[in-house]
Amino acid sequence: MCLAIPVRIEELLDEQSAVACIGGLRKTINVALLDDLKVGDYVILHVGFALQKLDEAEARRTLALLAELGQLAEAEQAAQGDAS
Repeated sequence: MCLAIPVRIEELLDEQSAVACIGGLRKTINVALLDDLKVGDYVILHVGFALQKLDEAEARRTLALLAELGQLAEAEQAAQGDAS
């Protein structure tokens, strides 16, 4: 399964690449598909490519939901470990 996630642009390197913050990590991504990007913009990232700009509020909501899902998965794994 592939997942596209919101990321924040931290630095523009050139017309085709930028540095994005992904879960606290900085990674170079391809931004060739988008115009008029600025530092601080949020984009949807899929397999290393920024696909579209995203409103900051929507990006934050999505990131919060993903964090919640991660916590749920951790709790389920812990519960399965306790059942053994």
